[in-house]
Amino acid sequence: MKILIIARPFTFHGGVETATSGLLGALVAHGHAVHRAGPGRQRPHPQVTDHPLWVPPLPSAFRALALAATTARIVCGGDWDVVQSHERTLTQDVYRAGEGCHRGYLAALGGGRSRPLHHRVTLALERRVFARTPEIVAISRAGGAEIAQLYAVPATRLSVVYNGVDLERFHPGLREAHRRAARAEAGVPADAWTLLFAGSGFARKGLDVAIGALASLRDRGSRLVVVGRDDAAVYRRLAQERGVADRVVWLGLRPDIERWYGAADVLVLPTRYEPFGNVHLEALATGLPVVASRLAGGAEIVDDRAGAVVDPRSPLELAEAVVRVRERPTADVRAAARAAAEPFTFARQVSALELVYKRLGRRNR
Repeated sequence: MKILIIARPFTFHGGVETATSGLLGALVAHGHAVHRAGPGRQRPHPQVTDHPLWVPPLPSAFRALALAATTARIVCGGDWDVVQSHERTLTQDVYRAGEGCHRGYLAALGGGRSRPLHHRVTLALERRVFARTPEIVAISRAGGAEIAQLYAVPATRLSVVYNGVDLERFHPGLREAHRRAARAEAGVPADAWTLLFAGSGFARKGLDVAIGALASLRDRGSRLVVVGRDDAAVYRRLAQERGVADRVVWLGLRPDIERWYGAADVLVLPTRYEPFGNVHLEALATGLPVVASRLAGGAEIVDDRAGAVVDPRSPLELAEAVVRVRERPTADVRAAARAAAEPFTFARQVSALELVYKRLGRRNR
């Protein structure tokens, strides 16, 4: 098949972008002719034809509309068998709802008061995407249920296809390879029980709860390593107020996230809204246990053997879960974590998507 994927430029800095790269490679490996269109230039990807789309430097609401218009031109001007969009555009056969529902996001975070025009435009686009796209792909069961509930998308055109993970890049050997050196770089003692928080958008991902959990731990030698991008000022103040400022390490956005999976003892992600979150898969693949939010789609692959699932509003519940993970035999927890991730290959993701594509038939323009 000749497949056009509409997606933002991907890097290896973030879970969404890494997942997109892996998917494109797996589509190529399955024999498809793969094209990518999106704003900005993309780092070359083997055997993927890139179509940079120019979007003018406008406010976010108007950029979203410009992207939809620019995308329509390339879609209608090409002989595509399948057009799959990872963005809120209007001319695709398949919409992969990797960001979930903006309506659900606003409800979860009580947002919408700032940038009202941005939210109105995003919601308007979202309504049309779910109403008009022939096939909708959610990336978790919870995400699919939310789409069905909020937008009345029938089961006949709604599928759940989980993301894949690079099991070679993220593997249990990272602990031995990077633990000592990464901890030394971050100033984390070799024997300190270390929590890792990884994600950009600290309010949505629940960094305040992670800091509260650290303060609730009886072990005053434990550490919290924060990897991700956002304004950290309010969270630094919170750490100071809770008496743990000297136990929180701020690393910013890192291209070598695998080193920090190897350096940590547990991943904590008390996110308030997360359709899936590839960080769950990446951490599990390295053998790192995960304490996940029950509001995150990623919680669907975490059980008591590989971590825990908690209320993301409760620092105490998060701290108690961390203690339970710590009390289990390390080798058993790490083996269970890796086993939880191993079924989620990019090949499996493509096989599931191909079933969706077959329902479409060839587009007639």
